[in-house]
Amino acid sequence: MSPSVLGRITGPRELKELPAEELPELAREIREFLVDKVCASGGHLGPNLGVVELTIALHRVFDSPTDRIVFDTGHQSYVHKILTGRRSAFDTLRAPGGLSGYPLREESPHDLVENSHASTALSWADGLARADRLRGAPRRRTVAVVGDGALTGGMAWEALNNLGRGGRPVVVVLNDNGRSYDPTVGALAEHLTALRAGRPPGPSLFETLGLAYLGPVDGHDLGAVERALRLAAELEQPVVVHCVTEKGRGYLPAETDPADRMHGIGVLDPATGRSPSAGSGSGSAPGWTAVFGAELERIGAERPDVVALTAAMLRPVGLHGFARRFPDRVLDVGIAEQHAVTSAAGLATGGLHPVVCLYATFLNRAVDQIMMDVALHGLPVTFVLDRAGVTGPDGPSHHGMWDLALLGTVPGMRVAAPRDTVRLAELLGEALAVQDGPTALRFPKGGAGPEIAALTRMEGVDILHRTRSRPLDVLLVSTGALAGTALGAAELLAEAGVGVTVVDPRWVLPVAPALTHLVSRHRLALCVEDGVRAGGVGAALALACADARVRTPVHALGLPRAFLRHGARPDILAEHGLTARSVADTVLALHGAVSPAPAPASLPERTPR
Repeated sequence: MSPSVLGRITGPRELKELPAEELPELAREIREFLVDKVCASGGHLGPNLGVVELTIALHRVFDSPTDRIVFDTGHQSYVHKILTGRRSAFDTLRAPGGLSGYPLREESPHDLVENSHASTALSWADGLARADRLRGAPRRRTVAVVGDGALTGGMAWEALNNLGRGGRPVVVVLNDNGRSYDPTVGALAEHLTALRAGRPPGPSLFETLGLAYLGPVDGHDLGAVERALRLAAELEQPVVVHCVTEKGRGYLPAETDPADRMHGIGVLDPATGRSPSAGSGSGSAPGWTAVFGAELERIGAERPDVVALTAAMLRPVGLHGFARRFPDRVLDVGIAEQHAVTSAAGLATGGLHPVVCLYATFLNRAVDQIMMDVALHGLPVTFVLDRAGVTGPDGPSHHGMWDLALLGTVPGMRVAAPRDTVRLAELLGEALAVQDGPTALRFPKGGAGPEIAALTRMEGVDILHRTRSRPLDVLLVSTGALAGTALGAAELLAEAGVGVTVVDPRWVLPVAPALTHLVSRHRLALCVEDGVRAGGVGAALALACADARVRTPVHALGLPRAFLRHGARPDILAEHGLTARSVADTVLALHGAVSPAPAPASLPERTPR
């Protein structure tokens, strides 16, 4: 039995030598391989099925890594990895210590840019090409692969504005599949539709900006794509090669998936495209995102002033139900977080209460707009940050670990972190009741745990636990979903004879006066958070206590100021001391260093909540 075509490809050299008549079989085998491996591990299936022929053509025409290929967003780089010698590692895809789901420099010299946020590849390409010209480097090509969804981001157009006037030989490969997660929106989508149909209203936008334009090309016709890329490679000017592709191509469950063409999947049965547990009736806890979406829909029915914004992620952030019910009150701005925030500022100034729904990691892209357009004007805009904290297999760019540190610097910003979905609904209502400034609500990825009831509420701070018949030794301040971890640590500490109070501030920033008061009544305070320690909730609490002349030592246990690799959320939390056992051990070490001092035996009785 002769080896498969794919089995003979160990790198770009073998691919270039492959006879053209064998390329369709190679494309078929790559798709079969992708379905098999990605369904086993989870990951970005639909985007990679759509770029099989395009990626084959790229590596046949260009000489990577001498020619630089930069993938915008990077989640469509699986085929690139397969063709550059990493096929045998795909059983470890997104597993701890295994193959990354995005380009990763340490994996291969073919991965130049670890790109996993959208709309940046064109700026990378501009800078790389400029560097070559300034250094007098030998002639080589810089290729940026960018999707139509990524072109809805303003940064892409800032780059095109500069590329078009520089005369640098950059090849922009436009992978146009009509969508990001959701269908591409706005005037750009209409323009690309006209180009695809052969009805351009005069010069294309790209030509108007000074770039040559080739296309549209059938992105699944290998010969046509190769010819277009070879022509582009010979031009001594920036050029756009417009390739029309189909997301999920070649796998029926992806092609017919109405949500996002299987953009990102968990573990699936490749024969059916369904989760192995589907229909088992096992009954898991409701997810944070689903609970948020249902509660916002309920509030929306009562408050016509509530509107929602998303950056090309209507379904992933839970807005699809709200959009079905109130279609005129949802704005999908495309991959344009900066625009979303300032547009929300305009909506708030116009008398509405906007809810900007983002993954926490993408909040980073709009900090200036939050600061200068929303907070400076004291506007009632609510930010709902999904996937906050450690997210897991998507790696360093997708851990939502910086939001607390960033938002803690914003004047007037109030940040809530619910410990369970009951508190999520409660805090969302409180956030939407605020009319004199911005608010934010953060929660992690995935399913939520059981409800954690409070013993009492003390000026907005929930007291979750108080060790019986022990002094007020240690105050554990839990942040959001880590309340269960703090309570588990309290049980372990009780066995060691340490008196522990566990509190949930609910509104974690700014620090509530009641929280500094509680710190003052204990010998030691430890804040447990799933955000970066530098500038996080613990740091804010320590500063507030210092300002209030509270002498109790305050420590923070959270994530380091580092980029964390991909892996399972529980494993990453454990690695950084965020388990019940680790928290208890940290407390014991700190407690032993604190000199004994008299402490009140009890906290005031309040009405249970």
